[in-house]
Amino acid sequence: MTLPIVARNYREQSPLVFCLTNTVVANFTANVLLASGAAPAMTDLPGEAGPFAAVASAMLVNLGTPTTEQLRAMEEAVESASAAGTPWVLDPVAVGALPVRTEFAQRIVARRPTLIRGNASEIMALAGWESSGRGVDSLDSVQEAIAAGRELAVKYGSVVAISGEADAVIDAQRTVLVHTNGIGLTRITGGGCALGAVCAGMLAVHEDPFEAAVAAHGYYGLAAEKALAASSGPGSFAVAFLDSLAAVEPAALESLNCEETTHA
Repeated sequence: MTLPIVARNYREQSPLVFCLTNTVVANFTANVLLASGAAPAMTDLPGEAGPFAAVASAMLVNLGTPTTEQLRAMEEAVESASAAGTPWVLDPVAVGALPVRTEFAQRIVARRPTLIRGNASEIMALAGWESSGRGVDSLDSVQEAIAAGRELAVKYGSVVAISGEADAVIDAQRTVLVHTNGIGLTRITGGGCALGAVCAGMLAVHEDPFEAAVAAHGYYGLAAEKALAASSGPGSFAVAFLDSLAAVEPAALESLNCEETTHA
């Protein structure tokens, strides 16, 4: 895989990532995009979301704190992105645990997102499997969710990424486990949500969405490792993580610990 090329293109092209995301993480997500080399845009106003989705490089739809107006904007944006060919990421936050977002996610996933990214419980619930999530926290393992992720990938033609002890990236033919130490990201707000935005940016600069998703997870995980080594707790980790995103060199992805399997 050409992972360093993906990361280099991301830095050089600075994709405009349109984020319809939750109120808890919007600021952190914007800073993550800036630190990693992309350009953030945050709006969720019906009437503006559709036109913006058509001109953005890529789009994130994150269901963390949905309002009725935001859900309208998301549907408008997804329709526009689909018509314009804008790659987009669906992050089904807490799907399976709460009814309104679960029904919405099950409807909107039929619009075939380029990438579906979530934790194991969210991916299992979106696929219609029994899961044991607790809000945004997964009580299921990545390994338990891989088969559900594969079902989603085959059904919708999407790449599926599952965050956890080792991040899994799945399409209809392949699964890659990306091994990095991202434990620090579980101790701050927005670690997974901002990853969805970085994934969107890398989808915009590379023709193979599977490779783009692997590169995003590897780049993000390597930055998290650097931040953990440089910090003394969650507060300093959050600051160090932004610095590390800016400091990770694309060439570092050459030595990324990836485990690839081909589906039977």
